[in-house]
Amino acid sequence: MTNYITRISNILLLVSFFGSSYTQSQPEPNYVATDEASTILSEVEPRDSTPELEFRYHDHDQMTRYLRAVSARYPALTALYSIGKSVQGRDLWVMVVSVSPYEHMIGKPDVKYVANIHGNEAVGRELLLHLIQYLVTSYDTDPYIKWLLDNTRIHLMPSMNPDGFAISKEGQCDTVFGRYNARRYDLNRNFPDYFKPNTKQPQSETEAVKEWISKIQFVVSGSLHGGALVASYPFDNTPSASPLNAVFQNYAHSPSIAPDDDVFRHLALVYSKNHAKMSRGVSCKTGSQRFENGITNGAAWYPLTGGMQDYNYLWHGCMEVTLEISCCKYPPAHELAKYWLDNKESLIKYLAEAHRGAHGFVMDENGNPVERASIRVKGRDVTYHTTKYGEFWRILLPGTYKLDVTAEGYLPQEVEFIVIDSHPTLLNVTLHSAKGYVPPIRSSSRKHGRGKSTTTTDATTYRENAFVFPED
Repeated sequence: MTNYITRISNILLLVSFFGSSYTQSQPEPNYVATDEASTILSEVEPRDSTPELEFRYHDHDQMTRYLRAVSARYPALTALYSIGKSVQGRDLWVMVVSVSPYEHMIGKPDVKYVANIHGNEAVGRELLLHLIQYLVTSYDTDPYIKWLLDNTRIHLMPSMNPDGFAISKEGQCDTVFGRYNARRYDLNRNFPDYFKPNTKQPQSETEAVKEWISKIQFVVSGSLHGGALVASYPFDNTPSASPLNAVFQNYAHSPSIAPDDDVFRHLALVYSKNHAKMSRGVSCKTGSQRFENGITNGAAWYPLTGGMQDYNYLWHGCMEVTLEISCCKYPPAHELAKYWLDNKESLIKYLAEAHRGAHGFVMDENGNPVERASIRVKGRDVTYHTTKYGEFWRILLPGTYKLDVTAEGYLPQEVEFIVIDSHPTLLNVTLHSAKGYVPPIRSSSRKHGRGKSTTTTDATTYRENAFVFPED
């Protein structure tokens, strides 16, 4: 490569999670917290006491009142907003818990949990309410929680399917009653799919989630389900345009391997090993499937089309794992305290994984952020993109990697870097304008077989079958 291209730019190791030099913040796009609701609640909710939260199920109105009360009591740590409404008009609430609840912290990740996508899988809904309670009440006393909220924006959606929950019945462990939304669609089969066209009519709940995650670059996500005890990771679906398709059809339990399979397995293990029981691989009932270490590849368990976790990963670069947290989908309320204790450590430690690997900024020669620059780790056929602030995050396990960075109108860059276990690596990459640059003539070739030749290609050439996040 010619001298006109600078190959490696500003590689810095972030010595600890603390003390990032990037402290400016920008407003969150389009979403407005419910200040009016908080004001109304403050008239009846004492601000000198934490809103009470019992271990019982809360209907939509009760959940709404609780979320508003917490937002009123902790305005410096929380912001409540709705991303849209369900078919029957119920708000799809999200609570942000962070020292910067209203604004994105540049250089620091946003993460999320979504629960109750199936209306009759109710445990996750209540656990997220208790997670909110735990985070806001522990900030001043627990150094780990303080670090997490100082350096991360946590978005928690207790119920993606409030209409389904409204008709579900406590104590029903195995039925599908309440699973679907009000139009009887399975919301976890309603997202666009990379492997197979999804012809199901888009629903208001999934459309709201799609718009939400298109506006905020989430780094890590968990989807809370019930009916099993396992952490399931991508891919959920199998290739539909591949010579292997016939094999996948004949053997439904074959795994479908993502480019970041090692990272997904690690994330799933973080949850299962911090859980009180999940890593034991305990069967929910006699004769049911056991999962080694409490984790599974989604397609190896059973393939599905239109799932939310594959969509998060392949459309938006968000690493989502499906967390099956209860053998009974809607257990009696007196068991909720046990489920909270089983999952509390996992819920917290899993979100902290957003700080693993490498992250940084892509800037031009004048220090301006380069939006939607392509970020690709060599050997991993998946492309991420930078935010409008030039930010990127890449969760990786310890090792040596090479990063290809390209953007329209700029010369490509290759950066070699090391990831270690104890702290993330900060990479700042400067791209130089391609305007006026004339590449040298290259004529090198290699002979193959009987006189056939192939031209040597630049290191930034991508394989045709590489996963590239689709445009919305």
